[in-house]
Amino acid sequence: MVLKMSVADLEAFMRDEFPQVAQDFTVEAAAPMRLTLRLNVGERHLRPGGTVSGPAIFALADVGVYLAVLSMIGPQALAVTTNCSLDFMRKPVAGADLLADVRLLKLGRVLAVGDVLIRSDGAEAPAARASMTYSIPPARQG
Repeated sequence: MVLKMSVADLEAFMRDEFPQVAQDFTVEAAAPMRLTLRLNVGERHLRPGGTVSGPAIFALADVGVYLAVLSMIGPQALAVTTNCSLDFMRKPVAGADLLADVRLLKLGRVLAVGDVLIRSDGAEAPAARASMTYSIPPARQG
């Protein structure tokens, strides 16, 4: 399996297609069926008490699987989430960015299934785990 989009391609895609959130994420690494994505944690990602909010953790998992899929199939902005299961396992380390280690378990013609472990930068134990399914739009003809 060969990547169709490099780290630089994925970062450019995010800047072009999702400029409203592109600065929140940094693609750390991409390999066939794998991707590591960083959430650049800022004040807007925190809930009262200073911990990273659930919606920010969901966004990290969701964008991580999305970019892992695109790295394998090429730039298809209309790939969409069809299912998510997210387990919050422990409180993230205060003040630390979050890293999502994404592994695509299935990459079919119509559906992709990914598994995501999310941890605080510098920590070994996961803060959350997600399972995501994406629908891949049909290839355009012509």
